[in-house]
Amino acid sequence: MRFLDDVTVELVKHSASDRDVLWAARVSTAGEQSLAELDKDPERSKGLINFLMRDRHGSPFEHNSMTFFVSAPIFVFREFQRHRVGWSYNEESGRYRELQSAFYVPGPERKLVQQGKPGHYVFTEGTPEQHKLVTEAMEGAYRQSYAAYQEMLEAGVAREVARAVLPVGVFSTMYATCNARSLMHFLSLRTQHEQARVPSFPQREIEMVAERMEEVWAGLMPLTHAAFIANGRVAP
Repeated sequence: MRFLDDVTVELVKHSASDRDVLWAARVSTAGEQSLAELDKDPERSKGLINFLMRDRHGSPFEHNSMTFFVSAPIFVFREFQRHRVGWSYNEESGRYRELQSAFYVPGPERKLVQQGKPGHYVFTEGTPEQHKLVTEAMEGAYRQSYAAYQEMLEAGVAREVARAVLPVGVFSTMYATCNARSLMHFLSLRTQHEQARVPSFPQREIEMVAERMEEVWAGLMPLTHAAFIANGRVAP
């Protein structure tokens, strides 16, 4: 049994740079000469990207692609797949392979106590006793459910039936492909940031995935990322 308190996000492949935004935008005024404009006046290019972001001209941010490998608890994926426009997913299947014994247990820094009501609440630190309870209860439940899963498999029960006993804290893996525009929309909803024009209240575990994706994307498209930050983290 493996009990994990973190997620994995890795960039598998990409075709994504600030230049993709520039040629897509400039075709409207330069036509077939838009590619020749790419290396002219870097400050003008920076200003164009900021203008597009500020005035929410979104389509030029779609001409790129990033594919991530993600390993996270199933409950994270169920939230993730609320994001459907501009995203493609392929997840491992409990029908076709035996699911591994990796389960999520919150780390000591994970806030445990919800105060207030949905739409107007905060999370605060848990006590040592609460953290101990969460760890012991989760690990105990995981051990019991996975033992039942294994027992059914060994008895010849189909994987698609036996998996029903496993909780949403079991880890799964997927490939997720997006473009910069769809990623910005995801980040605007799944991260908390002091510069965000519109506040968001994501569950911490999906925010962990979002933070790692943003770090990768910022390295690929630094001008676009900077414009996203400067304009209140609102997707164009």
